[in-house]
Amino acid sequence: MGVLKRGFLVGLQTTWTLGKVIFPITLIVTILGFTPVLDWLARMLAPVMSWIGLPGEAAIPLVLGNVMNLYASIGAIVTMDLSVKEVFILAVMLSFSHNLFIESAVTTKVGIRMSVVLFVRVGLAIVSALLIHWLWNGGQEPAQYGLIPASQPQVEGWLPIIWQGISSASLGILQLAMIVIPLMIFVQVMKERNWLQVVSRLMAPFTRMLGIKENTSTTLASGLLFGMAYGAGVMIQAAKEDGVSKKDLYLVFIFLVACHAVIEDTLIFIPLGIPVWPLLLVRLVTAIVLTIVVAFVWNRLEKKQALEGKEATYEH
Repeated sequence: MGVLKRGFLVGLQTTWTLGKVIFPITLIVTILGFTPVLDWLARMLAPVMSWIGLPGEAAIPLVLGNVMNLYASIGAIVTMDLSVKEVFILAVMLSFSHNLFIESAVTTKVGIRMSVVLFVRVGLAIVSALLIHWLWNGGQEPAQYGLIPASQPQVEGWLPIIWQGISSASLGILQLAMIVIPLMIFVQVMKERNWLQVVSRLMAPFTRMLGIKENTSTTLASGLLFGMAYGAGVMIQAAKEDGVSKKDLYLVFIFLVACHAVIEDTLIFIPLGIPVWPLLLVRLVTAIVLTIVVAFVWNRLEKKQALEGKEATYEH
């Protein structure tokens, strides 16, 4: 019983820590969704959309996905007459770069600079779109959409809009608690029964391939399965208790910003009628290659600095 209580208390504390970030951002973004601000942003982006092979109206789901979530962007996509290639470009971009405000703010609680997360996520979205636009000649047939998500409720007047924002933010915190608290209880049980050591050993070949240490396995697995926002609770606790170094923490998050919540974020795009396996492979391969390259460069720089330090010592 003691382990359940300890896990529950850790879950509550983590929910409070993340809730202080998620609630105000969700409130502000939800309110903005009922104002002309998002449409204005979309119009500002429209002239540059042709560079990545998209029509001007495609800026709307991109803005919605980045400032709100994937569900909002998909709701906008299914109202548009787009080709399979255009929808695939949007899907790949949004899989790398979505829910930026909340997920990037959450990473700062783990000790990662928000600027690094934003640079990697937005950079990957733009580069992937350019490559697909330049390299894929097919996909010109009209996209056939499947299930259409529910549209945003129609609300008029400032008080109803603010209430809608508060309701959305509160629901977000409730959903967070419903996921984080059971998750933290489960992790606490795994820790106290030494099951996490088994997980670490199983993931050891993969973490070694990425150039990071085995003690990052809990952080890596939680982000991979549950995403940046929902997995952040485990990440914060694991980084604190497992003694993950700053370097390994950055490498794990470089991997996760490219490839997190792989199951949910991939399945979300099924209603758009695009092949989801290529989408999953693009994210996974990009994350692996990017992390390995960054780890290699980082190690080389560390060795160079260590060598220069020795030479300076000999000179003195």
